Amino acid sequence: RESLQRIRGIAFADKKDLKEHLHRLQEAQKRDHRRLGVQHQLFCMSQTQVGPGLAMWLPNGGRLRTVVENALRSAHQQAGYELVYSPHIAKSDLWKVSGHWDFYRDSMFSPMDVDGQQYLLKPMNCPFHILMYKNTQRSWRELPIRLAELGTVYRYELGGVMHGLMRVRGFTQDDAHIFCRWDQLQEEILAVLKLTVRVLNAFGFEDFEVHLATRPEKFVGQPTHWDQAQQALQQAVQTQGLPMQLDEGGGAFYGPKIDLKLKDCLGRLWQCSTVQLDFNNPERFGLSYIDENGKPQQPVMLHRALMGSVERFIGILIEHHAAAFPFWLSPEQVRVLTVADRHDPYARQLAQQLHQQGIRVHVPTASDTLGAKIRQARLEKVPTLAIVGDKETEEQTVSVRERGNNKTQSMTQEAFVKHCVQHNKCPLKPD
Repeated sequence: RESLQRIRGIAFADKKDLKEHLHRLQEAQKRDHRRLGVQHQLFCMSQTQVGPGLAMWLPNGGRLRTVVENALRSAHQQAGYELVYSPHIAKSDLWKVSGHWDFYRDSMFSPMDVDGQQYLLKPMNCPFHILMYKNTQRSWRELPIRLAELGTVYRYELGGVMHGLMRVRGFTQDDAHIFCRWDQLQEEILAVLKLTVRVLNAFGFEDFEVHLATRPEKFVGQPTHWDQAQQALQQAVQTQGLPMQLDEGGGAFYGPKIDLKLKDCLGRLWQCSTVQLDFNNPERFGLSYIDENGKPQQPVMLHRALMGSVERFIGILIEHHAAAFPFWLSPEQVRVLTVADRHDPYARQLAQQLHQQGIRVHVPTASDTLGAKIRQARLEKVPTLAIVGDKETEEQTVSVRERGNNKTQSMTQEAFVKHCVQHNKCPLKPD
């Protein structure tokens, strides 16, 4: 037979649309988190010695990740979640009860033998949270119970699909599971959506799309429960005022879900946040609570993630901000630059004042010219430069230059420290 060749193309209504498309492609290349991750010393990978899809966080990336995770923990605690921790491995028995052994086996790493028992690296956190709920008898008065964890999981992704931080084999989920009564379901879903939008807004994302996936042909649970859950999901989305698309029959066999997709500065959609009902695991694990009449009832279970994968979310953050992070999020917030070596003692004293106030500050040790130091700081996108010379040392002042502004402002040391502290407030932490 005659061989065929696949040809792909893209067409535009006018030259303006084409020009915008080419601009977005150029911007996407400039903002590629893999390139910026190396350039700004955020993370690295070693396929030969560590393995593909396993990221190592360098000091700059470690500071960035710490800020992200601390902000997330604070937001969860304010929203009434309890923070928990679970092991990285568990016996195969657990994964058989949860159903992962039968339905997710190909994506799990091979079992390891420990004392004659099979153990596996966890691909999910949910079975552990279920056991935590089941650890004691629950009353209807205790519900809802919200358990949250920044839990690192491991999934055997195929080599061809891995891509920087966006698709990896070891990653941390901002995972949470909510156990509630049916009469609490809609309120809990709405609270999750509000928290999701608040968190994403704090990191610079304003535009979203929501996709509601409904009951497929094969499903577990009662149809009336599916209808009630889908109505609760839809009502919560409408109350939050988010645009919604319906994915008829696109839900998992164990429950309907909503996926919230964020739009970055280039108009690209990223699916990060998920709210998933689960009619399967409460049955598999025999979950219950005692109602007001003293009878056992099965709770409603919600799987929920805001960022999805912390690694992937930070990859999106890097590209969205082109590594020019806002002051509160920057790995390095202030760089103190000296005109000459004789100004080093004052520079270190200023840095110590900032450090004591929780500001991430650095004083370069290289004896370059001031111009070279400023150029290097600009390349590394440090948000604030504090320049000190003879005048500043004598008067105990600082010449301040903000990123994107060539003008220099003189401030007293005390005023500058106060200025940095005011700009270092995390939008997700209470004042």
